[in-house]
Amino acid sequence: MRIWPQTLLPPAITTSLYFLIFGTLIGKRIGTMGGYAYMDFIVPGLILLAVITNAYTNVSTSFYSTKFQRHIEELLVSPLPDWLIVAGYVTGGATRGVAVAIVVTGVAMVFANPVFLHPLLMVVVVVMTAMLFALAGFLNALFARSFDDISIMPTFVLTPLTYLGGVFYSADLLPDPWQTISYANPILYMVNALRFAVLGVSDIPVSSALTLIMVFLIAFAWLSVHLMRRGFGIKT
Repeated sequence: MRIWPQTLLPPAITTSLYFLIFGTLIGKRIGTMGGYAYMDFIVPGLILLAVITNAYTNVSTSFYSTKFQRHIEELLVSPLPDWLIVAGYVTGGATRGVAVAIVVTGVAMVFANPVFLHPLLMVVVVVMTAMLFALAGFLNALFARSFDDISIMPTFVLTPLTYLGGVFYSADLLPDPWQTISYANPILYMVNALRFAVLGVSDIPVSSALTLIMVFLIAFAWLSVHLMRRGFGIKT
């Protein structure tokens, strides 16, 4: 919150630009999608786009900075258990992700008319996704050997998966084999789970999407604690 111009303001500006360009200009030509105005259809995807980016970046940069500046040693010699160190960083990243989700949702309500059919499910999906990508950022920071390594994953993996994850379109519109290939993208499941929570429409069964998020969440959490316990990437 002390550096809100760096953490909360940019997502609000970026989301406004998405709505102006994709929603207002392109959306008028597209018309409706999934039974909703295109502006409303892209709301869930834009919320998760901001959540994923901010939760991931927050943890990857902050934990790698801790390694780079060598004050990771203060944590290692403390009586804190490894799982608590991981939980601390992940909670910080997830908190930023949720805060950004609230800001982006507020911006969305200015430009669009989302109905928020299942608010509890919306909270669950946003929190779980924020935690998942906070863990992914933690793993990235563990493996990173330089600041360049921090930017490789978001640039060449995370960004393509996010933009190809159904943020701006429905997977049903894709021809085969691209539609089949798109179902291998885990972010597609998260976007559709949130789209169901907001609008009640989804290309994927919500139960499958929630199961996949939970499986990745458990796997990333176990791997993070396991590598932390071994001192992978932090002990020389």
